[in-house]
Amino acid sequence: MIPYQVEQVFTNLITNAIKFAKDGQASQINITAEVLQGKDTNCKSLEPLTTYHHLAIADNGIGFDAQYSERIFQVFQRLHGRNEYSGTGIGLAICRKNIENNFGYIIAESSLNNGATFHIYLPVDITANLARKS
Repeated sequence: MIPYQVEQVFTNLITNAIKFAKDGQASQINITAEVLQGKDTNCKSLEPLTTYHHLAIADNGIGFDAQYSERIFQVFQRLHGRNEYSGTGIGLAICRKNIENNFGYIIAESSLNNGATFHIYLPVDITANLARKS
């Protein structure tokens, strides 16, 4: 595992949760963790028999339309104008790349005005993935 990259993912997701808070409402960010097998998730990209750390970062912010759940991970894809929210539009793309560099997956769930949840899946046995990549 590349610790700096995983740290950067958490920094970006928590910063976004604060940035995209609802006006006049305090940000609430919940981070949960569990260990489970790929077959026990709704993520079709996971290996069914591989065991993963599942981390979920959920907020109570403005959320986004679910149809954009993949687009938000593309470089320079913004759902809001630069005048509304600052940023470069690369933070979530970096999150996805960093998680993939660690043999994991990241997906987003949301709906407008109902916050967002980012699900991160990192394999428990990263050495098996390193051997497979060689």
